[in-house]
Amino acid sequence: MRVLVLGGYGLIGLEIVRRLRADGFDVVGFGRSASKGLRVAPGTRWIGADIAMLTTPEAWRPHLENIDAVVNASGALQDGARDNLAAVQDEAIRALIAACEQSSVARFIQISAPGATADASTAFLRTKSVADDALRASTLRWTIFKPGLVISATAYGGTALVRMLAAFPMVQPLVLGDAAVKTVAASDVADAVSFALTHEQVTARRDFDLLERDDHTLRAVIEQLRAWLGFPAARAQIELPKALGFTLARCADVAGWLGWRSPLRTTALRVLAENIEGDASAWEAVRGRPLMTLPETLHALPSTLQERVSARATLVFPVLVLTLAAFWLASGLIGFWRADDAARVLDGAVSAESAMMLVLGGGLLDVMIGAGLLVRRFTRMAALASIAVSLVYLVSGTALTPHLWADPLGPLVKIFPAIALALAVAALAEER
Repeated sequence: MRVLVLGGYGLIGLEIVRRLRADGFDVVGFGRSASKGLRVAPGTRWIGADIAMLTTPEAWRPHLENIDAVVNASGALQDGARDNLAAVQDEAIRALIAACEQSSVARFIQISAPGATADASTAFLRTKSVADDALRASTLRWTIFKPGLVISATAYGGTALVRMLAAFPMVQPLVLGDAAVKTVAASDVADAVSFALTHEQVTARRDFDLLERDDHTLRAVIEQLRAWLGFPAARAQIELPKALGFTLARCADVAGWLGWRSPLRTTALRVLAENIEGDASAWEAVRGRPLMTLPETLHALPSTLQERVSARATLVFPVLVLTLAAFWLASGLIGFWRADDAARVLDGAVSAESAMMLVLGGGLLDVMIGAGLLVRRFTRMAALASIAVSLVYLVSGTALTPHLWADPLGPLVKIFPAIALALAVAALAEER
């Protein structure tokens, strides 16, 4: 059976791709970048395309040739510069369902979410619901899975959020610490998809919640993640006001329009506030066993230095980017504001006109680097540019104003920590 997996290198999709391949399926992965897919699953054939652009059945048909089943593990948390929920989770999937009906593809497995209803409080859940309803009304042999908080060896989305919170040193800040959360192992979701493809008679045209039996609070989940990562228990827990949490989340929403996909956005908090719950008894009856509990899931996953470094990096990366961007923006803007004073530093080294041109040109370059750092698609490029420009400033400053090496404020010496900070940002800026 040849299976097309949408979102094939995502948190859930990659687990599904690997499991289906291990179970003998012929898998075709689908993601925005075929090269990224080949990097994480090199033995799989990949299609690179933007789902948001495939909003008609005609656009989907070339991708469905010789496909026997479709698994939709794609999705986005919230609208932003790089995500259009209505297109990705609603229009494109309804078009895909229609294209499947018009072709030979009769089997369709949808990865949805608990709470996906037409009157849900978030666009994320409402658009999932529209696609779910379209699938239920179709002639396809469909199965809809609704996983809880997915715990995976990879770390982004909800998994990244709880790991990031667990990485706080000494204290444990919490928002919505008493929210009810049920988890599910990514491997159990992949197992469910594989089982559904081979046991159509008991899974077709049915919805299933995929969650553990145990109830947890968000506080308890983070405590278990903290212990699993090997961090010391928090000396104190700080329950932050809900209003403060949503204020931070709204800041992350604004960053979303600059291309950042922070796990701490208002959609994530609203979903948590309404609890992540469900009843997996129907799936347990079909599969013949319960899904793994959170302790069992964590026991089955690696917990090494890599996981600890990743959790800490997720926590500090926004601080590094904002600090570096503020440094370059301030440097450029102060240069414009105090241009005459800055130009006088070069007295005797170059003419007054050349000095002013260097100050204004350098200020513009600094502002461009600072702004570029804040836009996600340019962050790494801007960090590397900041290193190159810093080196130019270092060499030219040494040649034109060598006396600044002895300046008590150390304007040339301070270039070195700026370069080190830029190196850290460039190293952490790679996306999945």
